[in-house]
Amino acid sequence: MLYLVVDGMLSGTGIRDAVNGGYLTVDEIGISKSLSEKIKHWIGEYEMEHYNSYSDSQNVSRLDSLGISIAKQLQFELPESKIEYYSSANGVKLRF
Repeated sequence: MLYLVVDGMLSGTGIRDAVNGGYLTVDEIGISKSLSEKIKHWIGEYEMEHYNSYSDSQNVSRLDSLGISIAKQLQFELPESKIEYYSSANGVKLRF
């Protein structure tokens, strides 16, 4: 069983190993191409907002909503795994 955290941390892959630490690539966890692309796009947007000092609260909220959607899709594709979402902009875990 994998314990994963979806987060938008700068220089991360968007998927963190909650047990062993460090980031995993989408190839390492074996998810669909469409979800992989969604994660890569979302991480790029989150990075841009980081450089904006998370000053646009509406955009941060939108990005966190997308991140939660990604976490739900990840849970669907990896049903034996435990998935959490962490808002890097707000520094808190968000439930879904």
